[in-house]
Amino acid sequence: MHELSVTESILNTVLESAATHSVSRILKIHLEVGELNGLEAEWIQYYFDVLSKDTMAAGAQIEVHRKPSEFTCHDCGEVFPLDLKSVSKVTCPTCDGKNCSLTGGSEFYIRDMEAV
Repeated sequence: MHELSVTESILNTVLESAATHSVSRILKIHLEVGELNGLEAEWIQYYFDVLSKDTMAAGAQIEVHRKPSEFTCHDCGEVFPLDLKSVSKVTCPTCDGKNCSLTGGSEFYIRDMEAV
């Protein structure tokens, strides 16, 4: 149900933006979603379809662009993506350092929308 409140925020944001820019219909919404936040694209679309009924966003498609987990090595400064499901230990691919921290992968934002 986490997607319900997130989707409500998406709808409110795009409707406010549409009103500001004299939009008559919202066609598509592009989202940037980090792989770690657990949001499911199918549920976002489902809730959006339900919540947007009878609005200028009715029928709009949600396009989710997944962003991989990203780490920064504090030893050499390397920034690198990493699939956390396939590793047991985070190690820098450049210097083999272990002093790394998570710097991306939990983000969520509206990148843009297509409208007429």
